[in-house]
Amino acid sequence: MAGMDIVFIEDLRIDAVIGIYDWERRIRQPLAFDIEMAFDNRVPAASDAIADTLDYKAVAKRLIAYVGGSEFQLVETLAERCAALIREEFGVAWVRLKLSKPGAVRGSRAVGVRIERGVRPG
Repeated sequence: MAGMDIVFIEDLRIDAVIGIYDWERRIRQPLAFDIEMAFDNRVPAASDAIADTLDYKAVAKRLIAYVGGSEFQLVETLAERCAALIREEFGVAWVRLKLSKPGAVRGSRAVGVRIERGVRPG
């Protein structure tokens, strides 16, 4: 791939059970995802066909279902599993995923992790 095209999803909000404290295990908390996925956009650009794209709506719907049904303790674990899901189910060679937990630390807008998985093209 000459260079690298990116398909992205910004600020995808999903409520989930996440955290290590007893009170966190009893509630759903909002999480925010920023996702960048390497994809060669030349084929869909030429065909103008949704079937040739990395369908960001399908990725978002799959993550909403997966994260919404998850009950991990650590954001690190959830981020790792989401990156693996994207790579395996959507054939993405490289993904950068930022998972934020808004309001988790007093005085901070959000905390979380940013990971990159796979071989970065280009």
